[in-house]
Amino acid sequence: MRTDSGATAVQVFGVKAPMGSEDPQLPVTSSSEPDWAPDARACYEDALEALLETGISFVVGGAFAVHTHTGIWRVTKDLDLLLTARDMPAALDRLNGRGFETYVKDPVWLAKASRGEYFVDLITGIGNASLAVDKTWIDRGIPRLILGLPCRVLGVEELIVSKIFVAYRERFDGADVVHLIRARGKTLDWARLLELTGSHWELLFWSLVLFAYVYPAHSDDVPDSIWDRLTGWFSRSIRNPSKNAPFRGTLVDPRMFAIDVDEWGERNLYKEYCASHPSLIQTDNSHGSHE
Repeated sequence: MRTDSGATAVQVFGVKAPMGSEDPQLPVTSSSEPDWAPDARACYEDALEALLETGISFVVGGAFAVHTHTGIWRVTKDLDLLLTARDMPAALDRLNGRGFETYVKDPVWLAKASRGEYFVDLITGIGNASLAVDKTWIDRGIPRLILGLPCRVLGVEELIVSKIFVAYRERFDGADVVHLIRARGKTLDWARLLELTGSHWELLFWSLVLFAYVYPAHSDDVPDSIWDRLTGWFSRSIRNPSKNAPFRGTLVDPRMFAIDVDEWGERNLYKEYCASHPSLIQTDNSHGSHE
């Protein structure tokens, strides 16, 4: 990131990139709201207004949701909006009518609406097809003003679950998850978190271990009952592993675990989940597809 004066984010915030060379394109966290580029702000405001005017139900996710729950800002070139797959065609039609270029990036979970170099991500689920946005995600949204407009922001439990699978080689949302737990751990609806993670509870456990590593003095932000339950599940699972349990690497990163499937004969759960997904994005051909 460079400011109007040409300084990098490292120069502005005084943070040096550890264990590698500085990448000025990567965001740096701060408590200060970014100075949104005029075109970016106009893009986001127009998209929000377009959907609010038509009554399409959605919640705001991404950087704006992280800020709502933690007070942390980072520069972003996109606006994340979560909605059901059922409402996606109407949303794309509306945005297309407001001058956005719209297309389906991945029918499992993602469509995009772009204007110049800025864009809106319209998200209907988790990218690995393990979980779809439903009405409860919208209903549990928190009323907030986003860029001066009355919206609903994704609930913290849904936000955490949407991020625990983001552990690719080139992107990792673990810091967001850790900050969300630090900010909201004592008031989280842990039953909801366990409901949403379901059979993927190990990733929630992994995130909590990372939290305890980052904030060792605050591990009590997580209730004892949750530590006891998850450590108990984990202990039993490693002592008595199911020999029929499928390989799950492609749910984390299909590219980095491709060798396991292509050369070592492991199952491709990502492909299986996508093939049986119950809520694919359905649109007419006017929006195109960039799969």
